[in-house]
Amino acid sequence: MPTAFLLAVFGVLLAACVLLKRSLDRLGVPVVLLFLGLGMLAGSEGIGRIAFEDYGLAFRLGTVALVLILFDGGLHTTMASVKKAAAPAASLATLGVVLTAGLTAIAAHLLGLEWPAALLLGAVVSSTDAATVFAVLRGSNLSLKPRLGATLEIESGLNDPMAVILTVALTEAFSGGPFSGWSLAWGVPLQLVVGGLVGVGAGYLTRWLLTRVHLSTAGLYPILTLAAAFLAFGAATLMHGSGFLAVYVAAIVLGNGPLPARSALARVHDAIAWLSQIGMFLMLGLLVFPSRLLPVAAIGLGVALSLAFIARPLAVLLCLLPFRFPLKETAYLSWVGLRGAVPIILATFPVLSGVPGAQRVFDIVFFIVVVNALLPGATIRWLTRRWQLNIDQRPAPPAALEINSHRPLCLLYTSPSPRD
Repeated sequence: MPTAFLLAVFGVLLAACVLLKRSLDRLGVPVVLLFLGLGMLAGSEGIGRIAFEDYGLAFRLGTVALVLILFDGGLHTTMASVKKAAAPAASLATLGVVLTAGLTAIAAHLLGLEWPAALLLGAVVSSTDAATVFAVLRGSNLSLKPRLGATLEIESGLNDPMAVILTVALTEAFSGGPFSGWSLAWGVPLQLVVGGLVGVGAGYLTRWLLTRVHLSTAGLYPILTLAAAFLAFGAATLMHGSGFLAVYVAAIVLGNGPLPARSALARVHDAIAWLSQIGMFLMLGLLVFPSRLLPVAAIGLGVALSLAFIARPLAVLLCLLPFRFPLKETAYLSWVGLRGAVPIILATFPVLSGVPGAQRVFDIVFFIVVVNALLPGATIRWLTRRWQLNIDQRPAPPAALEINSHRPLCLLYTSPSPRD
């Protein structure tokens, strides 16, 4: 298919996503569903007839997109939020992921899947999706109570590594590769520690570099920060650590320090994150064949409902018991465990490895993501106001004066002399 035609179609889809976003926000429908739907519409069984079934390319491009999305989310995460929610978010991102994976696997097995496929399915859908959570909260203009909002966002940024580790380990086990329970037991904390340390190092190194290198134009600073994101991911992964955790931690360190052209950096990374979300969901929509969804609709619906009403709530309840969250906030965190592109990307890994039944797992995962976005995603705004979990904020001013500086601005105060 000619490159010019593909670019023209992609441009039309991007414009449609942007123009229709506001209408969907008013209806309370997560905008990610629009991206997926347009991707399916342009796919080989849609009106676009674009044949795309390259799971390897989708996995690589999806990984890059997730790096950019997590980096943008980390830049907007304040250290005060981390201090408030670090412990409960870490509990949800580790133990909560394992519990969710196990409970979902049990439900999938009871609904007819063999144990290998059921365990893989549980691991793939065990983590919440940072891209979807950030998009829904920002798109709905919700300002949650500080600890509640911080826990939700930090959990979504931290729990991807655990889901990746579980999926990779189970894929290796079921594809005939080397697998040991002991290696998984020590490998998980090792990956998290290495990823965290690399992220801290990359964040402070980039902060030092940005404050000492004076570039001729502000447009070059985002290139340095993008380089930091890719460096953190690559270095942590090569050192057998969690690349996603390294990216998120590096962005938190970077965002909570002095930055030149901070507002310009924020706008650029916000735009890149939105482009990554749109492009990723469009691409994943192209991978979906509607004809393959019908045979797994029943089991997909059953697993999706069990995940939303049993597995996620029970895991959240057990993880948050030591932190004394109010019952409403615990229930809210249980309900707003949105799934999105991460499970779909993780589901491509068993397909690439040739695990038996992996294609069926991929189709079920897509169905779960859609149902999960429609049920919790479409009710977030109503539930937040119903339970009074939002805080009132002053409306944004109609105009603002903005100052951009390539160098830190220091305001010196000198006490007046008696003669003044």
